Amino acid sequence: MAATDRIPARTAPSRSMLGWSLTALLREWKARVSAVAEDLPHGERSYQVLAMSAHEEPPTQGALAARLGIDRTVMTYVLDDLERAGLIERRLDLADRRARRIVVTEVGRGVLDELDERVAEAEAELLSGLAPEQRDLLCGLLEHAASGAAPGDDRCGVVARG
Repeated sequence: MAATDRIPARTAPSRSMLGWSLTALLREWKARVSAVAEDLPHGERSYQVLAMSAHEEPPTQGALAARLGIDRTVMTYVLDDLERAGLIERRLDLADRRARRIVVTEVGRGVLDELDERVAEAEAELLSGLAPEQRDLLCGLLEHAASGAAPGDDRCGVVARG
């Protein structure tokens, strides 16, 4: 039996549960990741900044704020605190000297590696009601639906371009 055969069909096609489902999952994800990242300044928000900055081409500060839905002013405070903690550096963007690229330091990468493992455990626990292949399918579909970007695109740049 395929993983999708065990996924319950939607029972009321006229009533979408997507908003509630995403909100419930996001609320619980944020609570679990906040607990994992409690030692970081700004907790879960800083984890997201580190992850986006380390796992993709170093984004600009503005594109990162747009991608994560963080007000630019608030993003400045988050980055200031991460920089003071030695977890990131702001580097001049050689293509646009008005912009700064967010680069994770070696110390930041070590912290992030540890956090990534703990976040993966928290996510597996959050989605423990699903079979492993269902989790993979759900996460892949959500990423595909959310990104709207072609493979290889700088997703932060795509968001900033609007």
